[in-house]
Amino acid sequence: MLMPSIFGENLFDDWMDFPSEQEFFGKKNPLFGKHSKNLMKTDVREADSSYEVSVDLPGFKKDEINVKLENGYLTISAAKGLDKEEKDKKGRYIRQERYAGSMSRSFYIGEAVKQEEIHAKFEDGILKLDIPKAEAVEEQKNYIAIEG
Repeated sequence: MLMPSIFGENLFDDWMDFPSEQEFFGKKNPLFGKHSKNLMKTDVREADSSYEVSVDLPGFKKDEINVKLENGYLTISAAKGLDKEEKDKKGRYIRQERYAGSMSRSFYIGEAVKQEEIHAKFEDGILKLDIPKAEAVEEQKNYIAIEG
């Protein structure tokens, strides 16, 4: 059955929402809308000695993006001003679909990787991170020799 939609949103989405579904999946963030899961899309590629992480952040500027390494977690966050009173030269906005607000995403990369070893580059709306692979640590077997 085809459902009518306007601007990619199903007109019956809110009508068919069930309270138990919200409890299980969580409430929709009103700032992101129904498509919050589509924000900050990330690709991770394994190379010989590192991992290459590419994060889509269209519309953000370099100074609006932060990358932090703490306790083995790499956290990428981006914030863009939300000014609902802003008007263009010809009048008021009727529909504003470009993202404004803040978002973040965390990845566990291990505590062996140091902050100085991670290289980041932001170009054409894509944040590229080069994260070295942690050296494999062999477990030491501490056996005690038994005489006899």
